Amino acid sequence: MATFKAWVIDRVADGQRLAFRDFDEADLMDGSVTVRITHSTLNYKDGLALTGRAPIVRRFPMIPGIDFAGIVETSQHPDYAPGQPVLLTGWGVGETHLGAYAEKARVPGDWLVPLPEGLSPEHAMAIGTAGFTAMLALMALEHHGLRPEAGPAVVTGASGGVGSIAVALLARAGWHVVAATGRPGEAAYLRGLGAAEILDRTELSGSAKPLAKERWAAGIDAVGSTTLANLLAMTRADGAIAACGLAQGMDLPASVAPSILRGVSLLGINSVTTPIAKRRAAWARLARDLDAGPLAAMTTRVGLAEVGNLAEAILAGEIRGRVVVEMA
Repeated sequence: MATFKAWVIDRVADGQRLAFRDFDEADLMDGSVTVRITHSTLNYKDGLALTGRAPIVRRFPMIPGIDFAGIVETSQHPDYAPGQPVLLTGWGVGETHLGAYAEKARVPGDWLVPLPEGLSPEHAMAIGTAGFTAMLALMALEHHGLRPEAGPAVVTGASGGVGSIAVALLARAGWHVVAATGRPGEAAYLRGLGAAEILDRTELSGSAKPLAKERWAAGIDAVGSTTLANLLAMTRADGAIAACGLAQGMDLPASVAPSILRGVSLLGINSVTTPIAKRRAAWARLARDLDAGPLAAMTTRVGLAEVGNLAEAILAGEIRGRVVVEMA
């Protein structure tokens, strides 16, 4: 069996060790489809895994990377044939199953999604888990019955991966978007994505009151903790916040007052084990509704060998938008 290049995390006495090295194809895990990966991406969770800052990796050795796009090499699954372009996000890849920062992967075919018409592998990874999560959040808000005429929509962590795509998707859908960010220098970038207002994140970082002045009807939150508590306290009656991240923390120092006095709902977004029908529907909408222009504006490209150098930067909030990892 051949070897291929991969980032590999090994367990060591004082934690974990990350190395870019050859990996034997014979050591890939079980799965019905082998994929030649052409593109991956960098998410906040990937930064946590690469650095060991949080216990993301639960099997060693581990190839990190939670998203990939590529071409089927071999398949024992009825839905996939050699030469077919596919993508994958979630399902524990890069955590419990060998992941995407490699030139090959072997996975269960039920985890894959056929590459939607109109999307290249590069564009699919410019979207990645971040964009997929943002679309799931938008779909959840719509399922709740919220529409642009209800009032503004707020997005936290707006200059990050989830936030950038959330701003673009909400604006395309007709919402008046309030983009909350701690990086005032990104105001022009966010307005270019469709934000109508820029909000300094410090307005959301203090201790939350049980209730505050109503400011928005909906929101997509990638931050958690005190920020999410403030969002809920400032949400209009019968509004909702879709929560999908924890960059500030996993705690939620909030009151039940918004829920029982204003009917505000907290909608949880899980992008890891999304059922396949909903997964395909979200990707179909992303292919249709996300403009190529804003997507290009928020995307940078790096080679596979460079990924390890970017982990600290994404955790520090220093990376704007999306990063596409090219295997060749």
